[in-house]
Order: sequence, then structure tokens, then C-alpha cells
Amino acid sequence: MKDRKFLFDFPYLTWRSITLTAVGSIFITISSIYVALRLSALPWPTIFVAVLSMSLLKLLRETNLQEINITQTGMSSGAMVAGGIAFTIPGLWIAGIYKPFDPAVQTLSEWLMPKLWPILLVSLIGVFLGTMLCWFYRKRNIETMKLAYPIGTAAAETLQAGDEGGRKSYFLFGAMGLAAIFTVLRDQFALIPQNLEGKLGRFPVQLYTSPLAIGIGYIIGFPGAAYWMLGALIAHYGLRVFGLEYGSFANEASVSAFILTSAVGLMVGSGVGILIQFLKTVKWKRDPADKNQEPAANLLRSRNGRFALIVAGVSFVLSILLGLSPLVSVLLMAGVVFATMMSSVITGQTGINPMEIFGIIVLLAIRLFIKVDDTQAFLIAAIVAIACGYAGDAMNDYKTGVILGTDARAQFVTQFLGAFVGVFAAVFGLFVLILQYGGVGGETGLTAAQAHSVTALVNGIGDPVVFGLALLVGVLLYVNGVPAMIIGIGMILSLGMASAIFLGGFISLLVQKVAKNSEATNVGNVISAGLLGGEGITGTILAFLAMFLR
Repeated sequence: MKDRKFLFDFPYLTWRSITLTAVGSIFITISSIYVALRLSALPWPTIFVAVLSMSLLKLLRETNLQEINITQTGMSSGAMVAGGIAFTIPGLWIAGIYKPFDPAVQTLSEWLMPKLWPILLVSLIGVFLGTMLCWFYRKRNIETMKLAYPIGTAAAETLQAGDEGGRKSYFLFGAMGLAAIFTVLRDQFALIPQNLEGKLGRFPVQLYTSPLAIGIGYIIGFPGAAYWMLGALIAHYGLRVFGLEYGSFANEASVSAFILTSAVGLMVGSGVGILIQFLKTVKWKRDPADKNQEPAANLLRSRNGRFALIVAGVSFVLSILLGLSPLVSVLLMAGVVFATMMSSVITGQTGINPMEIFGIIVLLAIRLFIKVDDTQAFLIAAIVAIACGYAGDAMNDYKTGVILGTDARAQFVTQFLGAFVGVFAAVFGLFVLILQYGGVGGETGLTAAQAHSVTALVNGIGDPVVFGLALLVGVLLYVNGVPAMIIGIGMILSLGMASAIFLGGFISLLVQKVAKNSEATNVGNVISAGLLGGEGITGTILAFLAMFLR
């Protein structure tokens, strides 16, 4: 590749990486919208796309890790855009605001067009804001805070092992193959249960049978996995078992509402803590002794500052075209900044990105100041969820880039291109699937569980006292070094998922204690990357087959 001309003078950004980004993003995004709507889950496709990019570019010859990484960055970026759409927008059908297509009442065009343009605008706003904000978060989260970003780390390990061959590649592809076989037996033939369940005395015991979850637990390490498990124990034992047994809650519905409210409060509090610590690091005036410092007052005069103003301005105009008032649009912009900051950190700490929760958080915050109707409420939640989902993917890719030494500017180009193409693929896929299945809901086959949760929460978060106290606790925990956001995630997600994550973290701890050398830890990371990739690749392939063979 020495004589190849690179685009924009960015190293290893080539026409074929641009072409593969655009074409690959279409297929990955359509697959992701299907998985998210049908299975109410969306495994990260990053490892699958990394392997796919490496295979395609090596077939074309004269490639290297940098071009491969730049390509996979773009090909995967539409997937989480699809997740943000699928986890929120179907709520418009669930709530009865949008109706399924009925040819006896209206033409397809009459049904489609009033819905198509708002959802396209929502998706574009989310991508524009997510692109800009991630560029600013990149250095702080990855280089300064050194967050783990387990999916990005696994992608780097996968590419390095696949490129080098030898011992590492045997571990990687061996683990990938075993995880793939396991996933087929579990999901396609139902020979392995999704959850192992039982009781230890009066306590429920669960284990989600997921190689991917165990791999995530290993990569984030024992401390993060332990905090995750702590959240699950508080919710499922402390509140659900003892709370009901001793009469603190009247029924299952009331304890579930308390858990959700307090968990979201902890996450918001952690986000406030992140914001407080971020503001404390900002230098508003130049320190004469620091020649490298750029004070915040000079930011708007810099190239990055002008870029931010342009993107924010375009997003603001699009939100006005969407029908939001100027005040709601301004509050939305501020909310997206806050939510993507939280999302980028929690993804870096855990590898999990609860994008729809962030959408609800911002929506409820806006409703404290101004009234918005239910249609606008879903659109606001969707913008935030799309920006947060996209932020998680982008930050994982930037982490991979830092490990491999890839030029971040080239990644930025393909990241935005893949997401932009992905917007149109995801919106097209959404309408095609809703037309094909006749609506949204368990009875149609498009379960969209997250969208049901968003619909239930559109009009409130629960007890404001519980939420406020949890928020305060979240702030205090975070500023004192306790990751309250991980505890909140553990409270919301299943006990089985927490157990699988904890198992991976515990294995990581054992390896560190027994082996006491970095080589064993690196091999463990490679095997974990294989577990993530094997389940992620197989899940994506099964989704493709299910979509086209249905």
C-alpha cells in the first residue's frame, strides 16, 4: 500500500474502505434492526464486522491492520443507530399514535410519508450530535480516563491475532468456533437453555448461558463485574425477595417500579457526578506555565469549536423542522450532551449501553420544564437513544484505533459515512418489517420489549422522592470513586446476566492471581474476544437467515 493515494491525506483511508463501509453498513444495519425488533436485544456486531472487513480486504490484497480497522469502523456504525430506533420508535405504534397499514383506509404513500420524514429527521439529528460529541469525548475517555471499552479491546485483539497468525490466532478462532457452536445449539436448536435457573434455599439462582457475557466480564475485570453483581443482588434479593417477604412492597409491580426508579436515579446521579468532575477539569483561563493548554474560552475560535457550532446549528434547525419548539430543542441539545457523556462512560466501563434508558431520562428532565405531547415525547427519546447508541459504537471503535495506532480522523470519516448510510437503511428496514409483520407487539412477532418499556415510562419515572434520593446517592458514590452507574445497570438487567458477567470477572481475577504474568492475561483477553465474536457473528448470521428465509 506504499504507493496508494489516500483520501484527504488521511493514512490508509482508501476508496475501497469507503465503498466497503457504505455497502457493509447497509447489510449490518438492516440485520440489526431485525434483531432488535424480533429479539428485543442487540449484541454488538463489532467483532463480526472486524473479521468480515479483514477477510474482504485480504481477498483484495495489499492491505494492513489500519485499512481494515478504518473499514470495520464504518461498517458497524449503523448497527447502534438501528438499536436506538428499534428501542424507542415502535412505541408510537404500541401507544396507538401510529396505526398499522390498512389498504382499505389509505394508500401506502398516505400511510408512509407522514411517518417517514419525522423518523428520518430524528435519526439524522442523533447521528450528527453523536458524531460531534464523540470526537470531543474520545481523548478524555480513552487516553485520560483509560476506560476499558471491552468490545473495542476485543476487536483490537481479534484483528491483531488474525493478522499475526500463530498461537494467538489458535486461541482466538478456537474460542470463536466453540462459542458459535454453543450459540447455534442454544438459539437454533434449543438444545441448551437460555437461562439456567434454580434455588439456593429460598434464593433464586440464575445464569444466562452466554459466552459473550462471560467474555465481557473477563475484559472489564473483577471490580466492575463485582459492582454489577452487587446491583443485581440489591435488586433481586434485597428488594424483590426480602422486600416482598417483610411487607415493604405490596406486590411484584410495586417492587419492580421501585427498582427501576432507584436504578435510573443512581445512573442519573452518576451522570451528574461525571459532569461535576468534567467541569472541575475545565481551564477557563490560560495558564502561562502550560504551553499545551487550550482554555475553554478559546474553544469556539478553534477548528473543532467551529465544527461543533455548525453541527449543533444544523441539528437545531432539523429539530425545529421536526416540530419541536425552540426551547424544547435547546433543552434537547443539552440533554443529548449529558446523556452521551453518561453513555460513553458506561459503555467504556461495562460494554453495555442502555440507550433507551438515557432517552427516557432526558425526556423526563425536559418535561420538568415544559409540556410536550406524546408524539414529541417518543421522538425526543429516540433522538437521545440514537445518539447514545451511536456514541457507544464510536467510542469502542476509537478504543480499537488507539490500541492499533489508527488515525482517528480516518475513523471519523468512515464512522460518519457508515452511520449516515445506516440511517436510511434502518428507517427503511423498520417500515418494511412493520409492514411485513402487520404491526408491533408480541402477537405480531416483533416483540420490541424496550419500546414497550419506553411507552410505559413516557408519562413518568415513579416516586420522585425515591428518584431524588437515588440521584443524590449516585452523585456521592461516583465522586468517591464508586461506579454507581454500573450498580444501576446491575439492578435493571437480569440476575442471570449479572451472574454470567461476574463469572467472567472472577475468572479474570483467578488468572491474575495464579498466573501472575501479562502473557496469561493477554491470552485470556484473546479467548474472551473469541467468545464475544463467536456469539456476535453467529447471532448476526442467524438473524440474516431468519430475515430472508422467513
